[in-house]
Amino acid sequence: MALFRLPSSAPPPLAPRGNGLLLRAPQMSDFPQWAQLREASRAFLTPWEPIWPSDDLTRSGFRRRIRRYEEDMAGDKAYPFLIFREGDNALVGGVTLANVRRGIVQAGTIGYWIGAPFAGQGYMTAALRTLLPSLFGELNLHRVDAACIPSNTASVRVLEKCGFAREGKARRYLCINGVWQDHYLFGLLNEDFRG
Repeated sequence: MALFRLPSSAPPPLAPRGNGLLLRAPQMSDFPQWAQLREASRAFLTPWEPIWPSDDLTRSGFRRRIRRYEEDMAGDKAYPFLIFREGDNALVGGVTLANVRRGIVQAGTIGYWIGAPFAGQGYMTAALRTLLPSLFGELNLHRVDAACIPSNTASVRVLEKCGFAREGKARRYLCINGVWQDHYLFGLLNEDFRG
């Protein structure tokens, strides 16, 4: 007896490639490289991220993260990507499309991080330029939002280079490093994107 499944409404898995980079969903086999890069970059990332859970860099913590990612992708809620350099398969960072809203909105919010050894070398700008066509294409988004702390000038530059427009400032918007921080709000519309 054959079992039949109705087609999922979630888009197929994405693995954009370009600009010397491959972006794909995290897998358990990525744990050693991911944990090593995150630990080596802890001091660099701490001012810009929420407080890490105590078990964040453990294999079991990563396994829970992967399960949550799989549920989010299956539910068309979020799409996480690790960023690999194609030449040597080095993990350089990550970007996540979260808070996907459908219907009359067709939008999502991106957040990203870069490992300290790879900062300031153009990898995040290249990664977003590689990913955005898939967000507007395969995922059929109308709008991509982003937010960053005003003092994070590197992040502001990345968003501006990728065509995002600063649309305002939200007071005490996100709890970053244990403190409610103001954030600049950015947006990029499908029709404004110049891939």
